[in-house]
Amino acid sequence: MAANNRRMSGKKGAQVGSGGQRRKGLEGKGPTPPAEMRKGHKKNRVAGAKARQTARRPAPRGRGGKSTSELVVGRNPVYEALRDGVPASTLYVQQFIDNDERVREALQLAAERGGINLMEAPRPELDRMTNGLNHQGLVLQVPPYEYAHPQDLADAALDGGEDPLIVALDGVTDPRNLGAVVRSVSAFRGHGVVVPERRAAGMTAGAWKTSAGAAARTPVARATNLTRALEAYKKAGIVVVGLAADGDVELGELEALGGPVVIVVGSEGKGLSRLVGETCDFRVRIPMPGGAESLNAGVAAGIVLYEAARRRS
Repeated sequence: MAANNRRMSGKKGAQVGSGGQRRKGLEGKGPTPPAEMRKGHKKNRVAGAKARQTARRPAPRGRGGKSTSELVVGRNPVYEALRDGVPASTLYVQQFIDNDERVREALQLAAERGGINLMEAPRPELDRMTNGLNHQGLVLQVPPYEYAHPQDLADAALDGGEDPLIVALDGVTDPRNLGAVVRSVSAFRGHGVVVPERRAAGMTAGAWKTSAGAAARTPVARATNLTRALEAYKKAGIVVVGLAADGDVELGELEALGGPVVIVVGSEGKGLSRLVGETCDFRVRIPMPGGAESLNAGVAAGIVLYEAARRRS
């Protein structure tokens, strides 16, 4: 009986050798992962099948074509892309990942947005997908961007009873500049942006982030040949205005900005290419009392768009 009393003692805590492990076992392990990430769950199998099917399916081509899919890698970049509304099709999460705050926040954002497949994958598979980049266990797949056709932008404006206000970029290769231009076009009620198919920035995750959500409202068109696209605009009665440091007309003097117009912005430093410059109806300069030699595409486009919006109001 004495032995039974010892076994049933009310003394709390581990008797020997646990080192506090039993107490640690009672600590919380964070929120329950979404069903799509729980191995063996039906939604996990369905999400995996959809992701594999999407990866195998060739991208359809519209009038303006599509870009290729893109991967955003790393915990902070993935979190920021989800937070900033960058389109995403699949979030890949490494198996047995250290579930820190950034991982939990990324998973929560993906679940709240909906329409994003959550896939668990072993580290070697993520290494293969990212060509060995430091993905930190999180990889976000951005679907191909569906570009409009340059004529679509003018048609949309005319269908709405408005004069087209379009920005074309010539030789701009930084996606952040493209995103900034998209944002300015949206702010000043423009009808879209045209970029060349080659040697130019496209609608990547970086461009989406810089646009601060404006890319969801403002179409971007891709032209196989920018010069021919500008000539087609001219035949449709739209004035083509190129920005150049040595332009013949000062911005404030150009009356054409009050009507249908395409504003062509070249790269910082190089400016407009020869053929594009020769295609423009006007070459306009922005007065800069401070003496700067050039402005980046985002700033230059914003200044001219403001002047065009002021004349139209």
